[in-house]
Amino acid sequence: MDTTAVSNHKFKRPQSGQDHTVQRTTPYRVACVIALIIIAILFTFPLYWIITGSFKDARTINSPVPVWFPVNPVISNYVRLFERPAFLWLYNTVFLCAMSMALTCVAAAMGGFALAKKRFAGRKALFSLFVCAMALPKQVILIPLLKEMAFLQLHNTLWAVILPTVGWPFGVFLMKQFSETLPGELLEAARIDGAGEFRTFTQIVLPIVKPGIGALAIFTFITAWNDYFLQLIMLNSTNVLTISLGIAKLQSELSTDFGLIMAGAALGSIPIILIFLLFQKFFTRGITMGAVKG
Repeated sequence: MDTTAVSNHKFKRPQSGQDHTVQRTTPYRVACVIALIIIAILFTFPLYWIITGSFKDARTINSPVPVWFPVNPVISNYVRLFERPAFLWLYNTVFLCAMSMALTCVAAAMGGFALAKKRFAGRKALFSLFVCAMALPKQVILIPLLKEMAFLQLHNTLWAVILPTVGWPFGVFLMKQFSETLPGELLEAARIDGAGEFRTFTQIVLPIVKPGIGALAIFTFITAWNDYFLQLIMLNSTNVLTISLGIAKLQSELSTDFGLIMAGAALGSIPIILIFLLFQKFFTRGITMGAVKG
């Protein structure tokens, strides 16, 4: 055996890119991990309680001693829930949030790109108007918005909730900040090559600001899902209710069926969890890219 090769192999130092530093376990790290675990348990416990409560009978739910896990799970709550138009309510909610998400992302991406890279009269004043609109409570414009939807004959339809979210000022603001990172030389090169505005936007701008669109998609979907106030004002008929309004309708005047309500809440939480898991990568990249700009 070649002793030189063995010696070289034995005393060969790892390259700088291959160094593996071992992080020491310190009391500070242990305290941080414990704190994060406690916070995670506190945030996930309501979801756990809803899911387990949907499989409990009325006596177990109303027991003075908390039952942390159903010993004899039942599916009667879901059976009674599906006897009502729960799937229709869920479909209405998913359709409302998906359309709001798609239209808002398209409108905000175009508006943010125009405010960031186009030069036209009143650009700064228009952007200032969007920033001021972010601080405007929705309750202030509720009556004019309600009259407008009634004039357009859209009241008591899902579009009465979808259309007001399309011009979300926060979405335009967010995409404007992302569009600021676009290199001007890249856009100028596209114009020299003969690319029009539509081609430049779809083939150059959109791939670069895709993380911002992913983050905005999650924000829009969650905001539209949780916008109980606007849904309550605009929607009245049973066939156009969302899952939030449908669950609220399950409460009676004399008693509250907590098992039925928890089953509806568990059913309604599935889409929002799936959306977050699907867009989690873009959401994280969008937050980090939006925080650091060159």
